[in-house]
Amino acid sequence: MTTQTLHVIGGGLVGSLLSIFLARRGFQVELHEARSDMRREDIDAGRSINLVITSRGLKALEQVGLRRQALDIAVPVKGRMLHDIEGQTTFVPYGQREHEVINAISRGLLNVMLLDAAETYHNINMHFDQRCTGYDIESKTLMFNERDEVQADVVFATDGAFSAVRRAMLDQVMNFDYAQSFLDSGYKELLIPVAENSGYRIEKDALHIWPRGHYMLMALANTDGSFTCTLFFPYEGEQSFAALQSRQDVIEFFQQTFPDAVALMPTLAEDFADNPVGSLVTVKCNPWHVGGQALLLGDAAHALVPFFGQGMNCGFEDCFVLDQLMDSSDGDWARIFEQLNEQRKINADAIADMAVENYVEMRDTTADPVFQLKKQVGFELERRYPDRFIPRYSMVMFHPEISYAEARRRSEIQAGILDRLCRGITEPEQTDWAEAERLLAEYLN
Repeated sequence: MTTQTLHVIGGGLVGSLLSIFLARRGFQVELHEARSDMRREDIDAGRSINLVITSRGLKALEQVGLRRQALDIAVPVKGRMLHDIEGQTTFVPYGQREHEVINAISRGLLNVMLLDAAETYHNINMHFDQRCTGYDIESKTLMFNERDEVQADVVFATDGAFSAVRRAMLDQVMNFDYAQSFLDSGYKELLIPVAENSGYRIEKDALHIWPRGHYMLMALANTDGSFTCTLFFPYEGEQSFAALQSRQDVIEFFQQTFPDAVALMPTLAEDFADNPVGSLVTVKCNPWHVGGQALLLGDAAHALVPFFGQGMNCGFEDCFVLDQLMDSSDGDWARIFEQLNEQRKINADAIADMAVENYVEMRDTTADPVFQLKKQVGFELERRYPDRFIPRYSMVMFHPEISYAEARRRSEIQAGILDRLCRGITEPEQTDWAEAERLLAEYLN
């Protein structure tokens, strides 16, 4: 089996990590990347929304010995810092244990780290400026830059949400299911620069959120002392990207809506004018593979909106599961790909749906007193009954042994329990714990 040459399409985060997993098993890996080598040229690392790496992604990196290196370029984040319209803040922790943090990390720095690690393997060849523009399934031929053909018996497509390999499968595979859905909001990246003393202008160990109903501003710390800010905003309407046409429009809107943020953003108007509006897409498809000759992974199989911070983590978990399946495969790619499809499709769909739901929670409900009450009661339930109740966010972020699908199933039951326990109370101390124990015993065994 290891005499085969495997072709990985896409040298981003998932593709570079996948190449390492495959090379560790002795395969010859040809890694094809559309962009120039980001380590040699000053180029965009791709989509620029700040990433978070959590337990699922770290578990995959640990398997190839890169966990510590990733954490060295990350900033631990302990919870959400909510900013109201008056500039008052409320901190809501993600978990209640010391290790329950997420880690903000630069997409570009992490990609460089993974490419550097891949380069240490003699059986990985990296080909840059090689954009995959087509794939003929019958002849097993990849097309690059619309002119160069490469024969490829086994292909792993990690070429993103608008994958050329997936497009070929849609065109050439009978009964291939495909769906994409865009939010009616887009995003624009902004900046809070490093403070004059080379420190951070606001708390670095929090995800800062300015929730404003149907839109929001977010900020995540970078290791250099700056914050990457992201405005999630409707495309059209009275309050929308379309409505902010001039520098004055932008300044006045931010002064009215995010007053405490404006003072931290000296280049706001310039950043708003210069940076493009990005789209927010969910992609679902099935099957993820063509026999044993081609497999979709990462965003090519399941693009997610970024509001649960799991796009990269889900892709890294794909790689981890694939590696585990190869232990008992006897070299049968068709069997491996089918098993992976069966195991991962249901979980990818679950986290895709939860990511959209989390957007509504972050922009609409995080500042709601009832939301905060339920959060506190949920934490207390976890403290009292850790074998029965784990909040949804914690299941996704801190418990990789719980699948996304199981986390979604349990969280729906738990939401009903919290609704019942919090009805008619205003403080966690008023919770009827005898009723809580009865509900947990009945619904969460």
